[in-house]
Amino acid sequence: MNNYFSNAERAQVLTQALPYIQKYRDRTVVIKYGGNAMISDDLKHQVMEDIVLLWLVGIKVVLVHGGGPEISEMLGRLDIKSEFVDGLRVTSEEAVTVVQMVLAGKVNKSLVNLIQSYGGMAMGISGMDGRLIEAEMKDEKLGYVGRITKVNIKPITDLLEKGYIPIVSTIGCDRNGNSYNINADTAAAYIAGALGAKRLISMTDISGILEDVSDPNSLIREVSVDEIPGLLERGVISGGMIPKVGCCVDAIEMGVEKVIILDGRVPHAILMELMTDEGAGTMVKRGEIK
Repeated sequence: MNNYFSNAERAQVLTQALPYIQKYRDRTVVIKYGGNAMISDDLKHQVMEDIVLLWLVGIKVVLVHGGGPEISEMLGRLDIKSEFVDGLRVTSEEAVTVVQMVLAGKVNKSLVNLIQSYGGMAMGISGMDGRLIEAEMKDEKLGYVGRITKVNIKPITDLLEKGYIPIVSTIGCDRNGNSYNINADTAAAYIAGALGAKRLISMTDISGILEDVSDPNSLIREVSVDEIPGLLERGVISGGMIPKVGCCVDAIEMGVEKVIILDGRVPHAILMELMTDEGAGTMVKRGEIK
């Protein structure tokens, strides 16, 4: 059996994407990238391919990334203790230097290089550049974990206007010269809100919000912010999904049109979400679903 598309089938796929290209052209899409999608080299290449394709058809893509596994590996190498409280990494003054080195250095520049290898124009910046992300200490027990106080979006808009794909590492700063480890979901929500993005895509390690967490086929494809309190009360949204969904709500309240939670482990999930009717995850949007 021939597993390859015929030329006619390939052409049909491309023409079916046309209305979606028209829908998103010259609009801003923010993609939060981290976790398991960053661990696999194959998946990493596919995500970068998707981003370059979106950029080539005229969509303004902003990539906001974390890098938890790489941070943990480097802290381990340096024999610096790593612990978590309520899902956030306790970040000492010693550890925040390592976080900055890994995120703004190794991870950020490797993503820039990879996008450029696929023909994209990328520029890597951190939340410290141009005071993009201003922050303060969130809680003393967490150390240098930051709460965002202000987003100065001009470094990103300048890069978009010049045709670059901005790649943002989530390090914040204050006016006293301190740097802070910022949760990537939170940073992506604030950046998307400041940009008035058409979409925020949050890549995670499950397919979205599940009615039954043990049943991958129970995906809730659309949910309004009005329905979320009920889902929390019923325990449908629980554990690590609580802060993630909270960031989705924050993004919508700050002006993002719609937020998508999707499984970053699925090859080309971004294209499936943006370029097909079916989508690839849970869409969170304002108001009641009609």
